[in-house]
Amino acid sequence: MKRHSLVALICAFVLGTGVAHGDGTSSYTGTLANPDNVSGTFDATDSFLLTLTLGTPSDVILQTYGFGGGVNAAGMKISAGGTDPFVGLFSGAGIGAVFLNGTSLILANYTPGCPPADTVSDFGDTNCGDVTLTFDDLAAGTYTVLLSDGQYIPCAAVSTGCATLGDGAFDFSGGVFCSAVDNTTGTSCPNASGAWALDVTEKSVPTPEPGSLALLGAALLAVAGLQERSNPLQRRKP
Repeated sequence: MKRHSLVALICAFVLGTGVAHGDGTSSYTGTLANPDNVSGTFDATDSFLLTLTLGTPSDVILQTYGFGGGVNAAGMKISAGGTDPFVGLFSGAGIGAVFLNGTSLILANYTPGCPPADTVSDFGDTNCGDVTLTFDDLAAGTYTVLLSDGQYIPCAAVSTGCATLGDGAFDFSGGVFCSAVDNTTGTSCPNASGAWALDVTEKSVPTPEPGSLALLGAALLAVAGLQERSNPLQRRKP
């Protein structure tokens, strides 16, 4: 076997032993019983809370379908016309979880269209109420995913005086829950119902294991030794 082929084989074996954990997408659907969040906090009636535990550094993608509709990762057909959601991610669990990032239609972070949904908004404009959020290389640990109505978002998302999930909700609705009927009378909230759909995708970030790095070093030393023995003239002094 040629020496360069031996080097390639050893490196391929060693680098192929990096950490690889279960990746995949989980799909969730439901209906917010009280999308107008009368409590001013976040609980099972006015929001969806998901504890996400990452065993290794991972990329996480949050994708909603409930507003514009579409087909989720589970192959379920999601009807358009659901609640335009706020979706955010917090580091930690419980009321002390610290806000990392999140967005909703009310925060004006959308361009026309509603990818990957089937339709765009039919509420007087072409803005999309669905959310695509990507978090790159999150550290291993526990996180909390929050989905709430887009008019009731975490105080931590808009105020420097708030930082955690326990700091409660900020009301952008003016105290009135909106529907498609309300919108025809001039109300600027595009919500039609409390229906929502969310896909959570985890993609582990490959990292070489410490043992693999040591093995790579030993392999390279071994190859160097083989090369030296195969060229005895290089060891002679002039």
